[in-house]
Amino acid sequence: MVGFDKLPDNLPKPIDDGATSHLPGQRLPAICLPSTDGLEVELAGLKGKVVIYCYPKTSKPDEVMPEGWDQIPGARGCTPQNYSYRDHYKELQQLGAQVFGLSMQATDEQKEMVDRVKMPFPILSDKEMKLTKALKLPTFVAADMLLLKRFTMIIKNAEIKAVHYPVFPSDSDPKWVIGYLSKSNL
Repeated sequence: MVGFDKLPDNLPKPIDDGATSHLPGQRLPAICLPSTDGLEVELAGLKGKVVIYCYPKTSKPDEVMPEGWDQIPGARGCTPQNYSYRDHYKELQQLGAQVFGLSMQATDEQKEMVDRVKMPFPILSDKEMKLTKALKLPTFVAADMLLLKRFTMIIKNAEIKAVHYPVFPSDSDPKWVIGYLSKSNL
């Protein structure tokens, strides 16, 4: 069994089902989401370059994942994705980007992960599905849980400029974002 911080070699690769093709050009809605730093983030008020990476859920190291989790394309890899963003955070800051993670987990669950892995930026909670419903974000169901699919939005002044979807492997996501930000005129 491979631990949460590593990706097994035989994970099924997710396919681009078009579930995010409607997002580029949309503006973030005027809603607030709670964050792990104790603040509410007003999405429509975000200025400058912003990266919001979305993922299904993180678990505690001793928690058992839902049955069949590794067979769901794109489900496995939340911890490696978070580690990768943590490790590339300074590069993203140097490119002028503000970074947020986003899941549908409660803030207290997210805060446990943030404290455990020493995340240098906040994670947003869409537990009430405000953003998911407003932007029709892609989801899937596992073990009776509605979860976000893994994708990343690059935003400038609250307008979605680009989307990385599907993200695979999960820990490759920050490198794609850095490449995009380095080449674009955002």
